[in-house]
Amino acid sequence: MATSGQGIGYTGEDLLEEYISAHIEPESALLRDIYRQTNLRLLNPRMASGHIQGRLLKMLVRMIRPQLILEVGTFTGYATLCMAEGLDDGGVIHTVEIDDELEDFIRKGFEKSPYSDRIHLHIGDALNIVPGLGLQFDMIFLDGEKREYPRYFTSLLEYLRPGGYMIADNTLWDGHVVEQEYDSDPQTVAVREFNDMVRADGRVEVAMIPIRDGLTIIRKK
Repeated sequence: MATSGQGIGYTGEDLLEEYISAHIEPESALLRDIYRQTNLRLLNPRMASGHIQGRLLKMLVRMIRPQLILEVGTFTGYATLCMAEGLDDGGVIHTVEIDDELEDFIRKGFEKSPYSDRIHLHIGDALNIVPGLGLQFDMIFLDGEKREYPRYFTSLLEYLRPGGYMIADNTLWDGHVVEQEYDSDPQTVAVREFNDMVRADGRVEVAMIPIRDGLTIIRKK
């Protein structure tokens, strides 16, 4: 492990992340391999939750104790497996990934997990799939296409039970939400719109955590 002052481009933020990683529950061999393969084989590997956020997601599931979770945006399944770890017996995750080219990668990871029986993978558009499930969820993890965040919020909130939680990832969007040079960027515009909608909606309570790219916790009243 590098120490302060070591390594070109090694920042204080890197050191803090290493410190946090060393002081939380270790990453399993399967999760470590999925994260490694994500970085080796796919574009935009930063979309995977990673160790620190993954342990937080597991802890949130432990605290909320949902029986039914909806995840929008599976990517390579890292966050899915972290949440599955935290479920009580009988709990289920329905996870929806729009990119069908990721299906084989995702399923290989799930098949190696002792929690695979808790996970139902759907390939397609969550806005089309979720109404057909006929379910009310205790928790929704929103990590799909950022341009669709406002539509996800307005459409999926009705499938969240009262007292349930929606957790939205990337709501600070690498800091771009406060940078004027991104005023015309469609993803930044959509994330800002989502944040404004949530804050103004009297049906929910909201808190925001500046972990990684921003994590917003929304409770339906």
